[in-house]
Amino acid sequence: MLIGIIDYGMGNLRSLENALRKVGADCIISNREKELSKSDALVIPGVGAFRDAIKNLKPLTNFILDNVKEGKPLLGVCLGMQLLFSESTEDGLYKGLDLIKGRVVKLPLSVKIPHIGWNTLIIDKRSSPLIEDVPNDSYMYFVHSYYPIPKSPKVTVAWTDYGVKFSSIIQDKNVYATQFHPEKSGELGIKLLENFFKFYRD
Repeated sequence: MLIGIIDYGMGNLRSLENALRKVGADCIISNREKELSKSDALVIPGVGAFRDAIKNLKPLTNFILDNVKEGKPLLGVCLGMQLLFSESTEDGLYKGLDLIKGRVVKLPLSVKIPHIGWNTLIIDKRSSPLIEDVPNDSYMYFVHSYYPIPKSPKVTVAWTDYGVKFSSIIQDKNVYATQFHPEKSGELGIKLLENFFKFYRD
């Protein structure tokens, strides 16, 4: 199974690639449709501001949407998760990929922003292959100032509490995402990536 990591200039590419290779996946990092089209699954990483990210991703937007429509699995990580949503309120109002209906908003001022460090997952649903053998209250590593609010609560697989309860793992059919960085989250984060890889490999 070949996983295509989308390079749009704002991702933590190498550490994510290393983590996926650790669980046995073959990976390519590219911003070219011809190369990415060879992949069996796509990953959108991300570090930085929504506005810049969605602008950089624009040349690949139709490619991503078409591949998801055809059934190819897609995993968004951190900012990559937020880009899947309809819109973001970060430094204005910007349209996202609209693969997940909802919007991205800022964390409450009652907590220290950005949210950096370890926090727990509260598993909401056990139906997602991502969380197989990932226990409730598992710690994952977060770095973010904004969080997504899905229009439908049915897409939330797990949530996390940081001044507000927010969706930290989502799934809608073949679209998956994590607000945290699984590649920086130790053995359980690696397990989550392994679950994504193995589910579609098998």
